[in-house]
Amino acid sequence: MNKQTYQRFDGKVAIVMGAASGIGAATARRLIDEGAKVLLTDRADSALEKILEELPQDRVDIAKADVSKRSEVEAAVAKAVERFGQLDLLISNVGVSTVGTLEETDVDDWRSICGTNVDGSIFATKAALPYLKKTRGNIVYTASISGVGGDKNTFFYDVSKGAVVQMTRALAVEQGPNGIRVNAICPAVTRTGMTEDMFKNEDYVKTLISAIPLGRYGKAEDMAAAILFLASDDASFISGHIMLVDGGLSAWNGQPPFLK
Repeated sequence: MNKQTYQRFDGKVAIVMGAASGIGAATARRLIDEGAKVLLTDRADSALEKILEELPQDRVDIAKADVSKRSEVEAAVAKAVERFGQLDLLISNVGVSTVGTLEETDVDDWRSICGTNVDGSIFATKAALPYLKKTRGNIVYTASISGVGGDKNTFFYDVSKGAVVQMTRALAVEQGPNGIRVNAICPAVTRTGMTEDMFKNEDYVKTLISAIPLGRYGKAEDMAAAILFLASDDASFISGHIMLVDGGLSAWNGQPPFLK
């Protein structure tokens, strides 16, 4: 555990979905470092158990949940409130993908991707809202730069993350009068367990880095830092915001340099 000079989340209770690895695990650890009590959810229960062993038992709990199943998501939200007495933050960090164009991909894959990337966030949000209204809490979704600009071969993923972007905006307008803030981060390709196979390809990594002005790929800790900012009181007047966390990738128009 890292010592922090301040505790932005002291007295706060958070749910982190997709917390068994990658961005979710990094976010959960940072929240705990900064004073929060956290319920970690994921479908990978063995990985959750392992993380639980590393964290302070009095401020952490876990709930196995397949986010595409409404009853399991509702049970996880209820467990957080039962264990810690309130809910201040919902961090919905869920995502699955398939590689392929619309023509190449089976439409049945859409239901699987939508069930996780869209339905899971909707189920969690609907279950959490009654508690977030009481605390005037906030929500942070993990969308993707693929939700604000298209890719060449992840059609269903792009569409699903575009839905998360619009969900963020619509819910921010809807719930603003209740004091609930709603924001999202849009990562570029980030090195996590989900993308590790791609990072074994040296040519892919070189191509990726060449397109990013900062000259490196994103890490889970980069995304966690952005999530914590949006979830904190430092962002108390920010809602409906789609934060691109991409090393400047989206700022480049894609043109090659002009010739002298």
